[in-house]
Amino acid sequence: MSKNPTVVFPQAKKATLENREIPRPKAGEVLLKTKCTMISIGTEMTAYSGEYPKGSSWEKHFSYPFFPGYNNIGIVEETGEGVDSSLIGKTFATWGSHAAYVVAEAQYLDPVPPQIPTEEAVFFTLAEIVMNGVRRSGVEWGESVVVYGLGLLGQLCARFCRLCGAGPVFAVDVAESRRARLPEDPLLIGIDPVKENVAEVVKARNHGRLADLVFEVTGNASLIPSEFAALRPQGRLVILSSLRSFTNFDFNDLCSNPSFTIIGAHNYSHPAVATPDNPWTQARHVQFFFDLITARQVDVGALITRRADYTEAAGLYPLLWEDRSNELGIIIDWSRA
Repeated sequence: MSKNPTVVFPQAKKATLENREIPRPKAGEVLLKTKCTMISIGTEMTAYSGEYPKGSSWEKHFSYPFFPGYNNIGIVEETGEGVDSSLIGKTFATWGSHAAYVVAEAQYLDPVPPQIPTEEAVFFTLAEIVMNGVRRSGVEWGESVVVYGLGLLGQLCARFCRLCGAGPVFAVDVAESRRARLPEDPLLIGIDPVKENVAEVVKARNHGRLADLVFEVTGNASLIPSEFAALRPQGRLVILSSLRSFTNFDFNDLCSNPSFTIIGAHNYSHPAVATPDNPWTQARHVQFFFDLITARQVDVGALITRRADYTEAAGLYPLLWEDRSNELGIIIDWSRA
């Protein structure tokens, strides 16, 4: 009987690799053989930990057994009823989990251009999330930006803001290894918040002015009040991270008085369909991301910190729970499954 190696969280803080049945595509679906997946060390580790507020959206989304993963590149092997069989043999990006075989709705397949390396294409989900956040921020040419947190979302955010013409862009993280992953760019400035005062560095490198725009990408809710210190009056703060706890917040001093604008930027705020007012659906952002890779205007290969065979996948989660400060893109190879 054919089996489907699949990463499963049977309970909090436990990850296993289970042989499950290969799924069959229903009407409107396709079956894909996975080429590679990438671990999201933010969302997936939250699911792994089981540590989030009761009654929160986290609790609604995560129940055990949980099947992690949403960055998957695979080849169509079978089509369900009503799906064009010419898709068979073609490579697509999907939100499939960490498994050798996954099914996906045909209408949500994102074609991967043949010239793009698979391990770069697999960044597509995180890229579309950040693209939506940068677009919602309203960032403009010449604006100064502070990005707090240099995980994958923060790394992409800093790069995309520079592509939009923002500058200087200040990238803040306590981990020197993450700051070292920033591209060489005189208008992209790394800051160690342990050794440096972020607001003072911003003013010193930005003609005495504070930042026009701040992105919260640490996922640490307790840091948010301090992140406003680098923001000018009437500036904007974008919540690009998915926070795992509540925040004590003074709306007078941190919103009303300085007239800050606070912008939520969850991936779900993408429009469901393209409209003349907002054509930027998830699919269009993915397509543009692939265009940027093809044009070599963004190098996500530099963000890969680990490559592992699928047999090692489950064992990575306890290691990441102990310490993920030096990790960014973790690629899982499913070619031998």
